[in-house]
Amino acid sequence: MPESVRQRARASKGFNLVLATLSSVVCFWAWTSVAPLGVRYSVDLNLTSTQASVLVAMPVFVGSIGRIPVGVLTDRFGGPIMFTTVLLATVPALLLVALAGTLGVYWALVLCALLLGVAGTVFAVGIPFVSNWYELSRRGFATGIFGAGMGGTALSAFFTPRFVDWFGYIATHLILACLLVATAVLVRTCMGNAPSWVSNSQPFVPKLLDAAKLGVTWQMCFLYGVVFGGFVAFSTYLPTYLRDIYDFDLTAAGTRTAGFAVAAVLLRPVGGILADHIGPKPVVIVALAAVAVLAWVVNLRPDGEIPAGLTFVAMASALGLGAGGVFAWLGRNSPPAKVGLVSGIVSAAGGLGGYFPPLVMGATYNAADNGYAIGLLLLAGTAAVALIFTIVAVHEHPNQTVTNEAN
Repeated sequence: MPESVRQRARASKGFNLVLATLSSVVCFWAWTSVAPLGVRYSVDLNLTSTQASVLVAMPVFVGSIGRIPVGVLTDRFGGPIMFTTVLLATVPALLLVALAGTLGVYWALVLCALLLGVAGTVFAVGIPFVSNWYELSRRGFATGIFGAGMGGTALSAFFTPRFVDWFGYIATHLILACLLVATAVLVRTCMGNAPSWVSNSQPFVPKLLDAAKLGVTWQMCFLYGVVFGGFVAFSTYLPTYLRDIYDFDLTAAGTRTAGFAVAAVLLRPVGGILADHIGPKPVVIVALAAVAVLAWVVNLRPDGEIPAGLTFVAMASALGLGAGGVFAWLGRNSPPAKVGLVSGIVSAAGGLGGYFPPLVMGATYNAADNGYAIGLLLLAGTAAVALIFTIVAVHEHPNQTVTNEAN
């Protein structure tokens, strides 16, 4: 690519937003590549429901905790370097998963799935990166579009089991590894930081303590833990759930999980755009109310393809809408110099919100009744608590953010 073209690309906020979203899509595909094969692993390794839930939850754990230091490193080194680092660091972890899966050793597969969590830290790179490119009134749009990168979950659910059927287990992981490397090369060549971006090299611990003193950090942690955590939990555990409750095979369950993820992806930027126009609070309130009601409906096990499908699509839409609204809220209320760290902490909370539900679902599965009532009712109750908390305790402070920007 000619140098003049690369310079224009680096200076274009739209192009950088697209490139950041592409990086997120590819990383999310790799991050969630274990879950669509969960049924296969369960059969091949003769796993219990608890063992299967631990396996699919492992990438989520590291992908969540790792977002905090990655958010700090993004503030220091910028988006192009950190996107490239995360993409390339995912490659050996993905290949180790393929090796462990081929050997059929459960503990090795769990360990390698844990390492694969590095792909999930991409979110803490993208949020501060795209926020720096866009003015305050457009950050809901920008973070919503970037958040649509979680569509990699849909690609993973739809294509991963099919690739295994078409090309084989090892070849599937090699194809994804090549895609990661190609994206890393594109990012390193064409991506640029926003003109307003300034490296922040302050020590990590003081910055972390400073961010922990902000009310917005803990408020958004809780809300994002519910909405994005709910999305991650459903996306990772849904293939197993559909097998147990509706007796779907691997490919059929993956197809329906992909549909779930697509609905969430489409509604996430809608949540951000609506938050720009009417404020994030109404968006989050509607989303949480819908999640609480729909979790109770899912527990009733709607019978028939259309009723069950519409219920899960509605749940995904509510979770996506809420995720877009929460991060638009974060962009409004967080001091610009601390967006990277705050978004890292909040996105870590969202990932952890998706880590524990699959473990709870596996541990509380009622084999006699073939049901997950406890886990689903816990989700409904948590969403209801978050709804009340949002109405009573969380407020918008855009003027504070604007003041900080001016300073």
